[in-house]
Amino acid sequence: MRGKKEKVKRSGPPPIKPGHEYINPGQDDQMEIIGYYPNTLKTVIVWVLVAVTAGVLRLFFYWFPHLMIKCSHTRCDLQHANVVILKDIYKQWFVSQVKVVEDEPQHNSWRKKEKEPSVAGLGYKKSTSVSESMTPLTSVGCNSLTVNFSRFFITKKEKYIWNDETNVFQKMKGLEDNTSCALFYKFEGLSRDQQQERRNQFGVNSIPVHVSPVIEILLKQVMSPFYIFQMFSCGLWLSDQYYYYTASLLVINFFSIASFIYQTRKMQRALRDTIAMSTVVSVCRGGQAYEEISSEDLVPGDVIEIPRRGFMMQCDAVLISGNCIVNESMLTGESVPMTKTPLPRNNDEDIFNMYINVEGESVPMTKTPLPRNNDEDIFNIKEHARHVLFCGTKVIQTQQQGHDKVKAIVVRTGFSTTKGGLVRSILYPKPVDFKFQRDSYIFIGLLAVIGITGFTYTMILMIQRGSTVKEVIIRSLDVVTTAVPAALPLALTIGVVFAQSRLKHRNIYCISPNCINVSGTINVFCFDKTGTLTEDGLKLQGVVPVSANRFLSETESVNDLMGSFLFNAMASCHSLTVIEGETTGDPLDLIMFEATDSRLTESDGSYSQFALPVSAVVNLPTSQKGDTDMLGIVRQFTFTSNLQRMSVIVSDVKKGNLTLYCKGAPEMIASLSKPESVPPDFHDVLESYTKHGFRVLALGGKDLGNQIRADQVQKVARGDMEKDLNFLGLLVMENRLKGETTPVIHQLRDADIKTVMVTGDNILTALSVAEECGMVDVTDDVILVQGHEPGNDSNKAHLDYTYVNSERVDTKPISKERKLKFALDGKTWAVIRQHFPDVLPKIVLKGVVFARMSPEQKAQLIESLQDLGYYVGMCGDGANDCGALKTAHAGISLSEAEASVASPFTSKTPNIECVPTLIREGRAALVTSFGIFKFMACYSLTEFTSMCILYWVSQNMSDFEFLYVDMFLLTTLAVTFGRTSGYDYLVKKPPIINLFSIGPVLSLLTLVGVQICFQVFCFLHVVRQDWYVPLVSRWEYDYISYQNNAVYLMSCYQYIVLAIALSRGEPYRRSIFTNHLFLLNILMCTSVTIWLTMYPGEGAIKFFELKPFPSVPYRLMYVGLALMDFFICLMLEDYVLSQTLISYKLQEKIEDCLIGSRHTYDLLEEEMMHDDWPLINHEQPIISAKNKPHTKALDLSMSIQNETNGCDRRQNVDGYIKNFNDKF
Repeated sequence: MRGKKEKVKRSGPPPIKPGHEYINPGQDDQMEIIGYYPNTLKTVIVWVLVAVTAGVLRLFFYWFPHLMIKCSHTRCDLQHANVVILKDIYKQWFVSQVKVVEDEPQHNSWRKKEKEPSVAGLGYKKSTSVSESMTPLTSVGCNSLTVNFSRFFITKKEKYIWNDETNVFQKMKGLEDNTSCALFYKFEGLSRDQQQERRNQFGVNSIPVHVSPVIEILLKQVMSPFYIFQMFSCGLWLSDQYYYYTASLLVINFFSIASFIYQTRKMQRALRDTIAMSTVVSVCRGGQAYEEISSEDLVPGDVIEIPRRGFMMQCDAVLISGNCIVNESMLTGESVPMTKTPLPRNNDEDIFNMYINVEGESVPMTKTPLPRNNDEDIFNIKEHARHVLFCGTKVIQTQQQGHDKVKAIVVRTGFSTTKGGLVRSILYPKPVDFKFQRDSYIFIGLLAVIGITGFTYTMILMIQRGSTVKEVIIRSLDVVTTAVPAALPLALTIGVVFAQSRLKHRNIYCISPNCINVSGTINVFCFDKTGTLTEDGLKLQGVVPVSANRFLSETESVNDLMGSFLFNAMASCHSLTVIEGETTGDPLDLIMFEATDSRLTESDGSYSQFALPVSAVVNLPTSQKGDTDMLGIVRQFTFTSNLQRMSVIVSDVKKGNLTLYCKGAPEMIASLSKPESVPPDFHDVLESYTKHGFRVLALGGKDLGNQIRADQVQKVARGDMEKDLNFLGLLVMENRLKGETTPVIHQLRDADIKTVMVTGDNILTALSVAEECGMVDVTDDVILVQGHEPGNDSNKAHLDYTYVNSERVDTKPISKERKLKFALDGKTWAVIRQHFPDVLPKIVLKGVVFARMSPEQKAQLIESLQDLGYYVGMCGDGANDCGALKTAHAGISLSEAEASVASPFTSKTPNIECVPTLIREGRAALVTSFGIFKFMACYSLTEFTSMCILYWVSQNMSDFEFLYVDMFLLTTLAVTFGRTSGYDYLVKKPPIINLFSIGPVLSLLTLVGVQICFQVFCFLHVVRQDWYVPLVSRWEYDYISYQNNAVYLMSCYQYIVLAIALSRGEPYRRSIFTNHLFLLNILMCTSVTIWLTMYPGEGAIKFFELKPFPSVPYRLMYVGLALMDFFICLMLEDYVLSQTLISYKLQEKIEDCLIGSRHTYDLLEEEMMHDDWPLINHEQPIISAKNKPHTKALDLSMSIQNETNGCDRRQNVDGYIKNFNDKF
């Protein structure tokens, strides 16, 4: 258990260190900040050292710019800093220049009155009028309020300004925090001068995405350490007249860099074209004066008009008049129009439905109560989200109040907006920490150490033999370039390139090839729900009416119920609206309404048939031509999740009376209904549907009669209306899973890949989908976690844990036997992150359903899973998934819209079958990269051995011998090595990603050891032959000798043997016998090498500078040695080193002995097995087993009709309608 506690990480930013300064302390974007000012002496010393090191030191500072600042500047307090160094929570370093506003005074205006709201990052000037109190932005006619600051810097697209009062840099903000709601109603607009002044301070209202010039990308690429080493190697080889391989390597590098530049610019242009958008906006200049300007000129404080037909929001703005119907799919992923209402002036307003139309008559405008904040109502963009129009969302339609324009106040612009934050999460994602990549750098460092050893060895030998300085340097450095293969970066991309091509054939497109290898390590996959796991919409399965206190037969034809109260409830009890002649709204409401064949029209005051003003009119279908039957919606009580219902008061044009209809969760409607109207078998019938996977709603209603006067309709309390209902029946809906969903989820779970649902949808629906697709087993203890913020009565924040399934309320299994699964929503997630950071890792470890999650929270969940040591994949289809797709190790977008720009992978097939395909190909690419890495390492060490042996006798291989190995053997084998495709199915054990685990290390050491033994044997054995003649050099580079021939030919066979031994197939790649090109290459390379060994022609002898052995049997011995080498390496790699005992069991034993070597999730899982957390609330569960909505299809042969009376359906329905008409 050593080190287990230390490995469990806390969520959120790291703790504040005493004596350190921070910006955004305690927030997710917290960064440590250090100030510096230039030091002339240090700067001179640094540049002298740069000159002395021939620019090597400057190259080092290019890779680590913050070290350049530390070496050439002096640390100081932030007040006097000219440049700042910042370190974020991911330990990434940023350097920003502090800029000075020349036209502003050298002090800042941070003055404000006592008890007046302050806005962080804004300065104030006092107003002479009380009504013009300290607002951050004033209206026309008031004294100009300016945001005064003299110094600022920009990092991660955000501006930070200096506060003279607190002596800290603060994020520049608009009106989103600490502003009184009432003050928004005092804004009358900004003058052009005021707007220009603010534009200079806040910047242009745009979200620009930089498309890097070709030369910039080129320099960044060639300045990387690998390419620098390649250029060094090529320069060394050119000086040694090794032209052919050098030229080929340069050509390959050219095309590789060109491809990288093309892909990078293509991705940047796609992001820019997707994000960039501007429009013309009507802005108020005071009073009724309006001017049309570009949306890029908007600043916080502008008063804008929202046009009648709506438009795409280009800023975050607070609605102050009129209503807006908005599509916020960019934020929620759910394409359900929402109604935005004006921001209340204060909390003391009476909350009721107001009615004012363009004729001066009444139309509904819903207002809702808002939470209090101390003594006054302070605007908070999260708490008041239903009154905010967010950037990137689409305003579909507006509703005016009388003749007033629909107006909003701009509160945030540019990268400060919600959309800007989403783009910043794409541009600055959490860095991917891939262990294989880290280990490869360390391993290359070890190869470099071996190379330096060889460098020293060669230098000593050649100095002792009196070689020239040039020859000593070239030969010594040549050993280094042999030990560290310059072609390694290109070789490692081979498997990735072929995997990318195979993915493309399966309609999976990749814009970030580096993520392919990472996708092979995935052990957790997160899924969005709507459009990803399920179809986009619901389907009405049927209606089950109630008559005379009993259920009738299920009917699919709703028109059979025409004229009944149940039919009228389905036609009117909804929140639909008409936009440009099309009825839109919640998909569930829309399906229910369309089933009635009714027609919805907005009221324009022309419906004089109704005694009361109505907001909308439902034209019911009639059985007779010319007959008209209409219902007018007088008042609507909107759906709320805590009440689990909605209701409407309607006026019947024929009867002239008022009726209330209510729709919601079945048990909620049953509890509000008269007991005598609820069938006694209610729970049994409901369970018969829910257990077969349907989502069930109930409807109730009552005739209001004389219960309410016409003048009281708009003032009566909701609770007084929604009681004593008559239970009307059940509405059975099917939320259909995509056909591919369940098999894929089971396939992932069979491979021990954890599956998680993270959605913006309701938690009830999410739990239903999770159960039906197999994310949740029937044996799992699913616990609903509910978080509660601290209350005004000093109650502390707390968490409630409740079993989802009522059948487990009385059960408390032993801790070790529990199969805990957690489900929670976005509100609870926020409570846990803020108040219970120590609980968060446990919730994340066992969490399976995360509902009502915002885009930011989705990305936070991905990061939390990564903090536990998981490799996380994400699959989604909406713009709200962009942050999570970018943050995940491997993100797959099922859409070609915004999500595809942020996601490394895009599937043209809109289902999750792409997930196992990606993981399989990722595993194949990773194993291929692993194999090629070991092959290249063995190749370099084998060639390094050959050179060291030959250097011992003052010999070396000829240029064309090197060329045969480097071009013909190495290059072709490395290229065809990676063409083997992924295995047909996923296995439980993921591939090894640690280069320094016991398996790869033993493999490398033993294989190289075997090659050294064979080479040394050949080198020593050839000298003992009777026909052996020592080398007598006839010119400077005369290396024609038997020793050269022996070592060279043996090494050629060894490269082929190593390629075969390291090209393993199962269980991550298919057999090498399916890679026909690789087999053909092996055959060709072996044939040529045997030919060079046995019967090389005179041309080949002269070209390669060989000295064939005079004895044919001796030549055959080398073929036999090659076969022996092959069988030894194959046995070691496939039957000894790859066994579970070596690769996994021994590795686990070593990890158990090393502190901190085990994954955090393993330690946390073990820790949770020994405690009884959490303490379950054993009251009635929030979600009863009898009321759980499901999504699975029901076999029609199991219809509920068989469980009711034996009458035929038409008789049941006719009797039902007659009974209810008589009853009401």
